[in-house]
Amino acid sequence: MRSLLQQLQRRTPLGWLQLNHEKGRLLVALAGIAFADVLMFMQLGFQSALYDSNTRLNRVMRADIVLLSPKALNLQNLSTFSRRRLFQARDVAGVQTATALYINSITWKNPQTRVNATVQMVGFAPDEPALNLPEVNQQLDKLKLPDTVLFDRGARGQYAEAIAQVEQGNPVTTEVDRRTLTISGLFSLGASFGADANVITSDQTFLRLFPRRDASSVSLGLVRVQPGADPAEVAAALSAHLPSDVRVLTAAEYVQFEENYWRTASPIGFVFGLGTAMAFVVGVVIVYQVLSTDVNAHLKEYATFKAMGYGNSYLLSIVFEEAMILALLGFVPGVVLPIGLYALAANATALPIYMTASRAVWVLLLTLGMCTLSGAIATRKLQSADPADMF
Repeated sequence: MRSLLQQLQRRTPLGWLQLNHEKGRLLVALAGIAFADVLMFMQLGFQSALYDSNTRLNRVMRADIVLLSPKALNLQNLSTFSRRRLFQARDVAGVQTATALYINSITWKNPQTRVNATVQMVGFAPDEPALNLPEVNQQLDKLKLPDTVLFDRGARGQYAEAIAQVEQGNPVTTEVDRRTLTISGLFSLGASFGADANVITSDQTFLRLFPRRDASSVSLGLVRVQPGADPAEVAAALSAHLPSDVRVLTAAEYVQFEENYWRTASPIGFVFGLGTAMAFVVGVVIVYQVLSTDVNAHLKEYATFKAMGYGNSYLLSIVFEEAMILALLGFVPGVVLPIGLYALAANATALPIYMTASRAVWVLLLTLGMCTLSGAIATRKLQSADPADMF
């Protein structure tokens, strides 16, 4: 090990010297790599925000097991099933409670601008808390009042003034189909790709706002198991006990169910994945152009090394050294710039976009792979070259 370190210390850094010799070309290469990194960071950031934001409500549901219709696609496209299934679920050993949750999108007048806007409305019985949100559970008594709702302060849109009034203790009113609603409280959840805002109300108010909706038709069934019971085993028992018109998922499976929709069935997930791949290809092309130009500019020097007895492996190591230097130096601005862009995008979209250590490591690995691939392509001519032909 000591002899290897001594050899590395004595080794002339030819890769760095060649890159540093053409500073203009080096700066252009670093800018190109940083640009490719920024593109990958933004695509991966939006992709992560897509999955995170659209599973927020799923992750705060107060349930160990979730019942839903087999026709359900995602949270914004839920089919209903009979509330009778909840009563039947309570007969299964290990089930403690089974409560109904109503979810649907509704158009209301923005309480601040009075312009029509679409929000996601969630309804449940106030005596049976359905969400693990302390702010909501502390205000359940307010929901017992007719036509009263709680509003999400993390909503996307022009709601700042209305939210400020509610925070000061002044209820705000708005309209839904000529029906007056009172916003008497707030909670924090956040917008998503599928919903600009969330509104929570009682099941009775929900059904009044959707007069064509039958109370016996529920969107989701939230099942809690008894202490010590295994949710997976209870879920298997429920699947065997209930008819095929209801699907049984554990809480973790339900979150994965939602994420899988946006990952595979929705075109948005594919677009972000394709964008990341295209950014990778752009980086490969940029680095290849730089390294290929450098190899062609120093063919005679490489020929001299070959004539002196240096093998292809040594010459290739110089090119790969350049590739690694470009990758590491280009990654520095490539990881710094997205932090500011993430903050800008989060403020503009109300989505959870932020830098994570795992994403930074992943993009670094992609950058190293990108530059390594470019180096491998750029050295094809060098490997087949004959020293006699180079002079």
